[in-house]
Amino acid sequence: MIIKVRIPTPLQKLTKDKDLVECSAGTVKELVGALEKEYPGIKDRLCDENGKIRRFLNIYVNDEDIRFLEMDKTPLKDGDEVSIIPAIAGGNFSASTLLAMRPGGFA
Repeated sequence: MIIKVRIPTPLQKLTKDKDLVECSAGTVKELVGALEKEYPGIKDRLCDENGKIRRFLNIYVNDEDIRFLEMDKTPLKDGDEVSIIPAIAGGNFSASTLLAMRPGGFA
């Protein structure tokens, strides 16, 4: 099964500047593993040291936030589209926030 994954600009350095990649996976957690195999280092950007999706990332499956589904256990099917979106807070930006938004990685 083929899943389309929309990659945010800060992670595109890891995906060879691609903003859309395709993977095969049955759940969001498996998708992260598949992305890591194809694009080493991306898992560290997506998951914390316990393997959980980082709090500052929003992941959507077909426009549905996985926090309101089954988190990383959310099932995927052929043709699904997953969007990875870094959370951006309003108000004053700190230097670390600006660094996190720049191409090439998160702070």
